[in-house]
Amino acid sequence: MSYVKYKIPEDLKKDLKNALNTIASSRDSKIRKGMNEVTKAIERNLAKLVVMAEDVSPPEILFHVPLLCDEKKIPYAYISTKKELGGAVRINVSSSAIAVENVGTGNDNVLGGIIKKLEALRT
Repeated sequence: MSYVKYKIPEDLKKDLKNALNTIASSRDSKIRKGMNEVTKAIERNLAKLVVMAEDVSPPEILFHVPLLCDEKKIPYAYISTKKELGGAVRINVSSSAIAVENVGTGNDNVLGGIIKKLEALRT
């Protein structure tokens, strides 16, 4: 059993990485990095989007995240590797999960477009 609940096509992963990079480059954006911070952001209903890496080991670390996201109705997605996820949010280390709390000025449509694509994929 895995925490990866659905498969994301490569072109959507690329769009997702571009969107995260755009959001991370905005001065007033807020992105939570790491398992503990992401879990807190979900539980406090602050997260607008959660992205997890598919290569987390052991996988039990992320088991609760999709369940919490479903419960709180927060969209979530996956990126292939922890290194890619860290790079997408402009940090120099790998990250198992990130949560977008604030997209920053002018980035609402960037996040909205990704969320629509994810919802269409899951239905």
